Amino acid sequence: MGTDFVMQNTLFDAPEDAASTPLKKSSKIVEPATANPELIALAQTLPPHLRLGASSWNYPGWAGLVWDGEYPETNLSRYGLNAYAKHPLFRTVSVDRGFYRPLNVAQFAEYASQVDQDFRFVVKAPSLITDALIRDESGRGMRPNAHFLNAAEAVQMFVEPALEGLGHRLGALVFQISPLPNTWFTRMPELINRLHHLLKAIPDFRHTAPDGVVAVEVRDPQWLTPQFVNALRDTGATYCMGLHAKMPSINEQLPILRALWPGPLVCRWNLNPLHGAYGYEDAQQAYSPYDKMMDPDVETRTTLAKVISGTANAGQNVYVTLSNKAEGSAPLSVIELAKAIHASPMGT
Repeated sequence: MGTDFVMQNTLFDAPEDAASTPLKKSSKIVEPATANPELIALAQTLPPHLRLGASSWNYPGWAGLVWDGEYPETNLSRYGLNAYAKHPLFRTVSVDRGFYRPLNVAQFAEYASQVDQDFRFVVKAPSLITDALIRDESGRGMRPNAHFLNAAEAVQMFVEPALEGLGHRLGALVFQISPLPNTWFTRMPELINRLHHLLKAIPDFRHTAPDGVVAVEVRDPQWLTPQFVNALRDTGATYCMGLHAKMPSINEQLPILRALWPGPLVCRWNLNPLHGAYGYEDAQQAYSPYDKMMDPDVETRTTLAKVISGTANAGQNVYVTLSNKAEGSAPLSVIELAKAIHASPMGT
């Protein structure tokens, strides 16, 4: 996996004065941090089919890691993507914003205009399609969602705008199915049939987005059945490995990917299991402003690196995005994962 070289860990830590970086004036221009030569060298050793990135890019705490200083969050959200994409290791990003409200063609096209030709996007489907419940602002389910897994609406509301706006920069369309009400677990065959119908309705878009893939992420292990695998295989979709406390470990999810082999790998490293299945707010409180590696998860990283290496070196596309809530700082997690991939054996 490329030439050997020595990298000093200190080069990958957040600058000591990052927290004291003065706030940038309001501007439509966000400048990237100066690229570290060691990161450039590391990036050049990684497989060409591999794309690593973060979940979104609007974090002022990444000053010195991704940005040349601290910018307001609103400026980063609107204008920071171009600077984000200049990070040597960032070749993808998860657009989670569309989960809360569907994005239109113009919004996707604006994102595409801010990155180079080789960049690819991982895009989450709207919760209106992937959540069985309509929820209030606190996340509490209020009533059943009549749009849940509606095939026609999924294509019209999500697939078509993303494809038209992103074009060949489309990497993965992720249908992240929210946790189901417990009473629905007796209906799994029915729900998988509905999911199968939705996936079947998605047109073949390889002529527009040759690297594009449809992936399904779930938050309940009850989905992981032979019927689920058959639905993915029959439609050319893949499984999005979700690293989250509500789901089994990587090794326990791997049989799904092996059943779909050969094929791409889509993985979203969402939350450190230390915080439990519902620990997003706890992780946010513990890790903000996301400028330090707080809870390194070496076991997950090492296992994931091996899976990535085996998949990418077999010529398959790999999309892996990491949340700040995985270890404390997504940019630092990406660096450590890249180092682990570089050191990993080529098989899985």
